Amino acid sequence: MDSSIQPIDRVAFELGPITVYWYGVIIGLGALLGLWIAVRESERRGLGKDTFVDVVMWAVPIAIICARIYYVLFEWDFYSKHPGKIIAIWEGGIAIHGALIGSFLTAFIFSKLRGISFWKLADIAAPSIILGQGIGRWGNFMNQEAHGREVSRSFLENTLHLPDFIVNQMYINGVYYHPTFLYESLWDLAGFVILMLLRRVNLKRGELFFSYVIWYSIGRYFVEGMRTDSLMLTSNLRIAQVISLVLIALSIILIVYRRKTGLAEKRYLEG
Repeated sequence: MDSSIQPIDRVAFELGPITVYWYGVIIGLGALLGLWIAVRESERRGLGKDTFVDVVMWAVPIAIICARIYYVLFEWDFYSKHPGKIIAIWEGGIAIHGALIGSFLTAFIFSKLRGISFWKLADIAAPSIILGQGIGRWGNFMNQEAHGREVSRSFLENTLHLPDFIVNQMYINGVYYHPTFLYESLWDLAGFVILMLLRRVNLKRGELFFSYVIWYSIGRYFVEGMRTDSLMLTSNLRIAQVISLVLIALSIILIVYRRKTGLAEKRYLEG
């Protein structure tokens, strides 16, 4: 064990009795940048500039709560014995799929109350969501979590050509690990670029969102297979991989179904 390698301090700063962790700061920055992009796009698409601010005011806290509940439920063996840890979200332990469920339901109810097309909201939000996810994975980096299996330092330096700050942060309890947080982050950022380009293709309404779901789920399926901290459905089935496959299939089915039945009448740039 190389005692000269010290992990990055998880604490960003302290305000009296309040401790602010990098995990929360990074996730917050991802959410704010995503919101800024969504607001600009919603204005371009004829929605009020406050529309997405109002959505996010509800969606973010609900998404965080749902993400934590999702994680806790699948790790109930641990949390049933340590109930005081259930709210310790600053230690990590939120599930993206739980957050997506919470955000989806919130946006759906919001759209009905405001009389706005849900699919229009979903399309506008899609690039922002995947950008936020890509940035948010660096919160896992700060917590030294969401990593893969054991590797050598040579692999990280000479094969992946990673900078020292990433290599050193992947040194955990005397072992180097695959930076799977980085793989997923890069996949998400590439997805953001692709979705921003697809906006100009003028897909049918809802299909930009489905494209996001498909792209993200493909990357998540493969990255999840490399991780060592997956939530498990059974001893052999990783929950995130099962959900990813279901979401890919469901998205493709809905694209075809909505086109054939005429439910996807409008295109992204219409109305």
